[in-house]
Amino acid sequence: MDGRNVDREVAIRLGINLWLARRRAGYSQEALGVLCGLHRTEIGFVEKGKRLPRVDTLIKVAGALGLGVQALVDGIEWIPPGPSASGSFAVRRAA
Repeated sequence: MDGRNVDREVAIRLGINLWLARRRAGYSQEALGVLCGLHRTEIGFVEKGKRLPRVDTLIKVAGALGLGVQALVDGIEWIPPGPSASGSFAVRRAA
């Protein structure tokens, strides 16, 4: 990963969602990168779950694919913390 504290399951799920959306749209990683102003390796890192994009990058990618951000984060939820817990993510398995 890139040094930030990242939930591995979240990164993997986001990557799967991006891969599916990109394939459905008929773009290569390079073509999508050009549309977003990103290098193809950045698209690949996100798809492989090796990197979580910043929110502005997520918005660019979703827009280039003609989607809302929700499509890329589908299946990822935040569970608020209880009185003494720190909270956590819940990742639903892809259907």
